[in-house]
Amino acid sequence: EVQLVESGGELVQAGGSLRLSCAASGFTFDNYAIGWFRQAPGKEREGVSSISNIDGSTYYADSVKGRFTISSDNAKNTVYLQMNNLRPEDTAVYYCAARAWSGSLVPDIYGYWGQGTQVTVSS
Repeated sequence: EVQLVESGGELVQAGGSLRLSCAASGFTFDNYAIGWFRQAPGKEREGVSSISNIDGSTYYADSVKGRFTISSDNAKNTVYLQMNNLRPEDTAVYYCAARAWSGSLVPDIYGYWGQGTQVTVSS
């Protein structure tokens, strides 16, 4: 059974940092890409970042470039999203998702999803 479990979300002040974790199980981690997505109230789910565990290639949304960093620990089957210089507009539920091979910021092409973790950035 495929499982993706996010953790690390909490309330933080603007300018602060958080590290989200996505622990994966039930599939061959090395052959998959993991994406981070977020959804704020009343808005569509949007891609934040992704990483391919095959070649290490990464993608970032323009809104987070230079502030967020995605990384993967294949020994722990875990992907991290380091978020620095957080802004109130980063407030959302953050989800990780998995798909075979290559990463993408398009949520519809991911087949497996976690339950999400809430990130709230206060001004």
